[in-house]
Amino acid sequence: MKFLKKTLFILFILNLSSFTNAKSVPDSFADLAEELMPSVVNISTTQTVRTSSNQFPFQFPPGSPFEEMFKEFQRPTERKASSLGSGFIIKENGIVITNNHVIANADDILIKVNNKEYKAEVVGADPYMDIAVLKMQTKDKFKPVKFGDSDRARVGDWVIAIGNPFGFSGTVTSGIISARNRDINLTRYDDFIQTDASINQGNSGGPLFNIKGEVIGINTAIIAPGQSGSIGIGFAIPANAASNVIDQLINFGETRRGWLGVRIQEVTKEIAEAVKLNKPEGALVASVGEKSPADKAGIKAGDIILDFDGKKIDVMRTLPKVVAATKVGKSVQIKIWRNKKLITKRLILGRLESSSEFKAKNPKIKKTQEIEIESLKITVRDLNEEDISLRKLNKDTKGIVIVEIFNKSPLKGLLNVNDIIIEAQKSPIRKTSDLKNIVNEITKRGDKNLLLSVIDKNNQSRYLGVKLN
Repeated sequence: MKFLKKTLFILFILNLSSFTNAKSVPDSFADLAEELMPSVVNISTTQTVRTSSNQFPFQFPPGSPFEEMFKEFQRPTERKASSLGSGFIIKENGIVITNNHVIANADDILIKVNNKEYKAEVVGADPYMDIAVLKMQTKDKFKPVKFGDSDRARVGDWVIAIGNPFGFSGTVTSGIISARNRDINLTRYDDFIQTDASINQGNSGGPLFNIKGEVIGINTAIIAPGQSGSIGIGFAIPANAASNVIDQLINFGETRRGWLGVRIQEVTKEIAEAVKLNKPEGALVASVGEKSPADKAGIKAGDIILDFDGKKIDVMRTLPKVVAATKVGKSVQIKIWRNKKLITKRLILGRLESSSEFKAKNPKIKKTQEIEIESLKITVRDLNEEDISLRKLNKDTKGIVIVEIFNKSPLKGLLNVNDIIIEAQKSPIRKTSDLKNIVNEITKRGDKNLLLSVIDKNNQSRYLGVKLN
């Protein structure tokens, strides 16, 4: 009996010790929120949207010779569009971090801190990781926040988000880290932290804090079926990955990513078995760019890259992230699998932004006149050669690109910005006026149904029936 009592006492002490060592659940986030709020900002932007309107109370049918004849009588109009986002201060002189999509194409940027507004300018922006660095135009001093080590953040850790959802400034939400290393096909460098802390429209660019008050992520995207708002699946760019890009934007005003010069693909189970790899891993080289660092080092199509600069390449998508984060000009060692043997190569890493590959994929898009289709409540522009090249479309593709979809548009939730409309009512759409004329025709007849053929962001074409308001 004494032995049993002693055993039970020891088990009780062990359990109590485990409970004591466990991280306690916070009673409140109030003190932490109060400390961090002055460092989180609201960002509002305005941009000019140019459209044209017909001075005549009638429309010419598509293809009519009078359409070109009276084009000069179309009156150009302008309107201001605005958007809201969030950000956070990282230096006391007013350096602010946000998402690139919050400030893209903005004419004016205003940052609101503690109910005081400041004009801001863009120091540098990176659309590929969706990060922008802003500088408030003032000599005032501000309270900055610090970055934490996002690599140490674990699934289940408490986090809080502070931002400006739907224009409600200073909104604090809490939750946990739901998952790590999420790839949602948003960028080539996807490595998101997933959280169930509520993130909504307007939270973009805001900080995700750990319970020490350190920024471990930049809130960027959500899963919101049917534009329903937060359903508890939000994504943040990890602080460690963001910090490298932010430093480059501050120091150079641009990014300087490493470049290897290979096209890669996944190593499937069948490929691994065929080349006698123990398991599917690494990145299979599909082709090598001429005169690229990889070409100069003797890397060949069919090689499987298993290790880059001491970092294991477990899956294909790891390689672009590791290469991009490596310093340009560094001598790196690469381990590859070739002819059932592990061999080592060494090369000097190039710069992605200087490569012909990067320049070919990122031509300067010509500014094309945008017009608003009032009945559909969307803004569109003509498809151009740069769009076709960038999206790798058939060179004969004709259509118009959706630039903006307004809240009450019948296309809201059905189509997205950058989708391409190629047909309406089974008639080809070659320019913006084609769609405008067709919509005006069916509206005059009192029809309520519109049949569109579109090309989506994945270059897949489909038909869509739209119920007009």
